[in-house]
Amino acid sequence: MPSEFPKRVYTEEEVKKARALIDEGYRHRLKVEGSPEFKMKAEHALKLVKEAEYEDFLSKYIRSIVEIDGLAQLREADATIWANKYTVENPVDAASFFVQKANHMKEYLDGTLYYGGQAERRSTEKRKEFLETLKNNAKDENVRAECVRLLNIWSESRLVY
Repeated sequence: MPSEFPKRVYTEEEVKKARALIDEGYRHRLKVEGSPEFKMKAEHALKLVKEAEYEDFLSKYIRSIVEIDGLAQLREADATIWANKYTVENPVDAASFFVQKANHMKEYLDGTLYYGGQAERRSTEKRKEFLETLKNNAKDENVRAECVRLLNIWSESRLVY
């Protein structure tokens, strides 16, 4: 089970090397691991990421999405998003969550403080930017409507920051 992965902290040199590889064009071949239902739902969300033209951004920073029985989170040491079955229930929300976590990983590799209130605010802005782009690019009216609904929710929660 993923929770048994050892916690690893990368050295400054390793982070610089990863950053250099990304700058040279390296992209992960994104892998989804989990139950068949989880994989199907995560793949649906990834199709929306592609439709919004964020596939390159996601593949720069995320290597895999793994189903867990716990809290969804980014595992920086593995460039992996841990997600539970509820995370992928709504494909539009899941896609925006994946982009948000990719932004956390980007900030980690950039040497920016990638956790805490200000980092959450920046990643939430990236998530909202994604939703806006998906709303404009989506062919499916239901996807566009869900983007609007989620953008309204995120706008209402703005007072938190």
